[in-house]
Amino acid sequence: MFTGIVQATCKVINIETKAGLKTFEVALTPELTEGLVVGASVANNGVCLTVTQMRDNIVLFDVMEETLTVSNLGDLVAGDWVNIERSLKYGTEIGGHILSGHIHTQANVIEISHTDQHYNIHLGVEKKWMDYIFYKGFIGINGCSLTVGEVTKDSFWLHLIPETLHITNLSDLKVNGHVNIEIDSQTQVIVDTVAKIMAKQQAQTLDLSKQAD
Repeated sequence: MFTGIVQATCKVINIETKAGLKTFEVALTPELTEGLVVGASVANNGVCLTVTQMRDNIVLFDVMEETLTVSNLGDLVAGDWVNIERSLKYGTEIGGHILSGHIHTQANVIEISHTDQHYNIHLGVEKKWMDYIFYKGFIGINGCSLTVGEVTKDSFWLHLIPETLHITNLSDLKVNGHVNIEIDSQTQVIVDTVAKIMAKQQAQTLDLSKQAD
């Protein structure tokens, strides 16, 4: 489990392609490697990955084909930077919202509006996921817990503060680039539950109507 509060952006030193997976070598900061062990979970751009090896501050992660396809990790090359968060510990302050590290889909960067007064990002996503994205709701973007801005039928806006841009890789985004999306789990459960109840009620109404005929 994670909080969506990115602790640092770290550099991908090397990517080794193997049968059915890729091994990522990421240079973590000394603070992030303290107490870290093989088998621990670390979020990379919001994707929960397992530590497979450690060489001083270089941490290795094996990433399977399915994860490479669903997330933007498949687009990374050596020299890129990823958002890093260690897994949640008992007693840790939760400043964002609970994230699982399981990416649902990717969003396309439609537009970036950057002035001295604001930094706004317009993201497009498949319509089926928009049922779970609400104005002022929570969403995970590359592992960052963020608040949703304006919403359309197939897109939404993010309004970022300087601190978020400073500590994450979101300031590196380009138009037509992609970000990892994790839908807020509580929102998804509520929406799906309401949809099931409404479908059941409609089916019951239809049955009663047929019986009346």
